[in-house]
Amino acid sequence: MVDFKSIRAIDIHTHAEEPCGLHADDGYDELQTTMAKYFRAPWAHPPTIPETAAHYRSMNIAAVIFPVDAERETGFRRYKNEEVAELCAQNSDILIPFASIDPHKGKLGAREARNLVEHHGVQGFKLHPTMQGFYPNDRLAYPLYEAIAESGKPALFHTGQTGVGAGMPGGNGMKLKYSNPMFIDDVAADFPDMNIILAHPSFPWQEEALAVATHKPNVYIDLSGWSPKYFPPILIRYANTVLKHKMLFGSDWPMIAPERWLTAFEDAEFKEEVRPLILKQNAMQLLGVTG
Repeated sequence: MVDFKSIRAIDIHTHAEEPCGLHADDGYDELQTTMAKYFRAPWAHPPTIPETAAHYRSMNIAAVIFPVDAERETGFRRYKNEEVAELCAQNSDILIPFASIDPHKGKLGAREARNLVEHHGVQGFKLHPTMQGFYPNDRLAYPLYEAIAESGKPALFHTGQTGVGAGMPGGNGMKLKYSNPMFIDDVAADFPDMNIILAHPSFPWQEEALAVATHKPNVYIDLSGWSPKYFPPILIRYANTVLKHKMLFGSDWPMIAPERWLTAFEDAEFKEEVRPLILKQNAMQLLGVTG
């Protein structure tokens, strides 16, 4: 188990990648390579889960890690949640497993969610409306939300523009409209007991995200996917004031390394008393852990 007292931070947003060549040749390699160029990622092949664990262990940072189940919409075979959870269990001193289930799976997906929490130690769920091709407030997703809410685990939603498909013809079919955080306001209202994380500075809907997080007690924001040097002033202003207990450190590993994010964070205009909240304390409260 993670020693939350001794670690220096919790990265709430990292991606699980399969070893190179072990997934079907379905176009995923091209997608990853293009996305790595977009983010200027410093690796030739995406790091595996054990490699991710080793990197975070060396930095004394715990990491929430998850796959993305978007095979229905994209044709990319999903990294099985059970496999991700097993590898996380082998590295439980540093990794915190989240799962991903396509909400189009309805009751089948809800059943999978309950099983993953009960038998595989999953601590939360990742949804990506643009990759999975759905509006978050579409009732088709509600059976899955009901299962997540029952579990008491948080749901993390991608919001805003995405690097997935950026620069590819037609954005590789990805539609940005699904990831407007205002659609998640409906979910937060309908599931008030389910904690929700809005992932990333939500360009071009930053003010919508701030409004939802300010209005709904169960909504948090993670700061992944962007270097803090590019954060809009309004985001930093809210992080320093009314939302200081609801902002979370996230990198978007492996596209953005935590050390790169943290270096930029040191130079950004966050108040000193807010920094430990963002880096660790808010995530501990959200995850329901002590240390």
